[in-house]
Amino acid sequence: MESALDHLECSRCGTRRSHDELVNLCSCGGPLLARYDLSRAARTMTRAAVGERPPTMWRYREILPPGEPVTLGEGMTPLVPAKRLGALLGLADLWVKDEGIQPTGSFKARGQAAAVTRARALGAKTLAIPTAGNAGGALAAYAARAGLACVVAMPADTPAANVLECRALGARVELVDGVITDCGAYIARKAQDHGWFEVSTLKEPYRIEGKKTMGIELVEQLGALPDVVVYPAGGGVGLIGMWKAFDELEKMGWIGRQRPRMVAVQAAGCAPIVRAFERGAEEAEPWERPETIATGLRVPRALGDRLMLEALRESGGTAVAVSDEEILAAARELGRTEGIYAAPEGAATVAAVRRLREAGWLEEDARVVVFNTGSGMKYAEAWRRACSATGP
Repeated sequence: MESALDHLECSRCGTRRSHDELVNLCSCGGPLLARYDLSRAARTMTRAAVGERPPTMWRYREILPPGEPVTLGEGMTPLVPAKRLGALLGLADLWVKDEGIQPTGSFKARGQAAAVTRARALGAKTLAIPTAGNAGGALAAYAARAGLACVVAMPADTPAANVLECRALGARVELVDGVITDCGAYIARKAQDHGWFEVSTLKEPYRIEGKKTMGIELVEQLGALPDVVVYPAGGGVGLIGMWKAFDELEKMGWIGRQRPRMVAVQAAGCAPIVRAFERGAEEAEPWERPETIATGLRVPRALGDRLMLEALRESGGTAVAVSDEEILAAARELGRTEGIYAAPEGAATVAAVRRLREAGWLEEDARVVVFNTGSGMKYAEAWRRACSATGP
């Protein structure tokens, strides 16, 4: 089985580019997306064939970037039936896709495995990233696995576990006053002078390719697509990636035209996508003074805002903002009912489901999948606050 990657295509202007060069954005500033010869891929990537392959994301090799995989065994995470939690929320068919057991403790492992695989194949020597925490840890791990240097820029108030993880894995860590956009500006300034290849969210074409495998796994694990996918969206690459995967799977004959309703969940203290969705805007304005306990959702402006909003609207989905208090309560509820020690970002999806169910947007018999995108073990500060809160 070989990658059927054919070319790169700008998501904004449609310009085609070769996939055989290290590249960030299109000249127009739009994110570049990987495009495959799907008819060729479909000849070997059948459900039967995939079912015989090892249970990692590389079982979908035909529609992942070429190069010797840089892997730690990422992918094929549990899809857990959440019957007790569902009963509390008034849902008969609720599932949790638990990304907290990935090799680096979050869904970011998928994206970085794909990005580092392609970057190494194309000759990169030093990889650099701005991060709220988990993406940096994942890049540090996969860069180390690939034998590449790594530079990580993090907000100065990033949880200590994330900072220690990056340093333990050999990355050079720069702590920056501000939020992730300030870290992005730092990396952008330094990358050109120092010859770093920037692996920022959607500023290279392949992190999205790794994350789209979450959507393919849903089809394998459920046998079909769910009715609703509820996803915590900071940069939103996972949501965009799954939407891309569904289109590719349809063209390969795995699924039909039906799609899940996609729900983007953000924190009330940083909700640019929710605000843009409610206003009917095509792009999201930057959020001023972002603040939330869910550090992965503290993204005041996402490069993929247009792509996210398109997926929400095309699917008949929606966007929901939840408070930190709701997030902490939902984290405790998910833990005590299903035994899942979730990241605050994952808990936010449970809080959003409660809101949507109470509003009547979610039907009792809808098959709903929520994503826990990371392990609670990296969020001691948030969990200390959750466990000291009043209530069960």
